[in-house]
Amino acid sequence: MNQHTRDWVRYFVDYSALAVFLVAYFVTGRNIANATWALVVGSGVAIVVGLIVERRIAPMPLIVGGAGLVFGGASLFFHDPRILKIKPTVMNTLFGVGLLGGLAMGKNPLALLLGSSFDMPKATWRQLTINYALLFLGLAAVNEVVWRTQPEATWVLYRFPGMMILTFVFSIAHAPLLMKYIKAEDLPPPPTE
Repeated sequence: MNQHTRDWVRYFVDYSALAVFLVAYFVTGRNIANATWALVVGSGVAIVVGLIVERRIAPMPLIVGGAGLVFGGASLFFHDPRILKIKPTVMNTLFGVGLLGGLAMGKNPLALLLGSSFDMPKATWRQLTINYALLFLGLAAVNEVVWRTQPEATWVLYRFPGMMILTFVFSIAHAPLLMKYIKAEDLPPPPTE
C-alpha cells in the first residue's frame, strides 16, 4: 500500500466516527441518542477498517475509538448524554496530564512519538510537549464551558469540527519551529525537470 493510501486510511480511522456523529445529529433532527449510536457504530467500523487495511491497530485510533465506544455506550446504556459530553474533557485532560507527567518523570512522550522525524534539542522537545499539554488542557476546559453553557447543537459543532480546527491551527502555528528540525532524509525529493 502506498503512502497516499495509508494517509487516507488514517484520516478515515481518525475522523470518520466523529463525522458520522455530526451528520447523524443533524439528519435525525438533533437527536443526541441516534447520533451516539452512529458514533458507537462508526468507532467500531473505523477500528476494524484500520485493522483490515493496515493489518494493525494503531494506538491513538484505538484509544480514541475505544473511548468513543466506552463513553458512547455508557451514554446510551444510562440514557444520559452528559456522559458523552464529558468524553472530550476526560480524554484531553488525560492527554495533557500524560504529557506533563512524562516530562516530570524525565521522559518526553512527544519525542518518543515523533523523534524519528525531527532532530530537535531537548529544550525544544520540552517546550513543544508543554505547549501541546496546555492545548489539550485548554480544549478540555473549553469543552466543559461549551457543553454546560451552550445549546447542544453548539456543543456538537464544537466537538467536530471545532476541536479539530483548533488543533489544526495550533499545529500549523508550530510548523515553522518543526521545519527547522525536520530530518533531511524525510524531505521530499526536489523536482527533476
